[in-house]
Amino acid sequence: MKLSRRALLTTLSASALAAQQAETGFKSLFDGSTLNGWKLIRGRGRGYVVENGVIVCPEDGGGNLFTEREYGDFVLRLDWRLWEGGNNGIGIRAPLEGDAAYVGMEIQVLDDESPKYKGRLKPTQYTGSIYDVFPARTGFVKRDGAWNSYEITAYGPRIHIVLNGETTLDADLSRVADEAVLRRHPGLRRRSGHIGFLGHGTRVEFRNIRVREM
Repeated sequence: MKLSRRALLTTLSASALAAQQAETGFKSLFDGSTLNGWKLIRGRGRGYVVENGVIVCPEDGGGNLFTEREYGDFVLRLDWRLWEGGNNGIGIRAPLEGDAAYVGMEIQVLDDESPKYKGRLKPTQYTGSIYDVFPARTGFVKRDGAWNSYEITAYGPRIHIVLNGETTLDADLSRVADEAVLRRHPGLRRRSGHIGFLGHGTRVEFRNIRVREM
């Protein structure tokens, strides 16, 4: 059915309003042109750069790029994309020093289906997992430069992760009672810290990075 111009504008306005309402309370963490508000820790090569309005971890770069601010309970939304063998992670509630996957938490970002990783991955290493602790539901990663969307909610001990509209993980950190796991991952007990990108020398890009504190 063909819509009149007025009806089309009304529909578009309603869609725009719905999108705006869905983003109420969110603040951008990236100004689109600089890394103001971010801090590079243990950078390698070029570290992270801004290209065409996105944050890039280049092949000849990497390290940890953290927000200068700390966040406790929040909803984080962002888009990311990778190519063959891409490997990165979203650090949450992390201190600036130490391995963020252990002293904080790392939400995995990986080209799961790459032959590079075939037969080598543990369930807790797939995209959408809390690295080395909680395994994610798999099969939702878009490869070869297609954009993926993440929504990561951290509220008290609950971590909820949505990848491309699919819940990959809903974890209760308070249920981790194994002392060996807690010694290896003291970050599971942290309730605030920095948000960051954890690069491993493969090209991964990030955009539309915004957060709502709770």
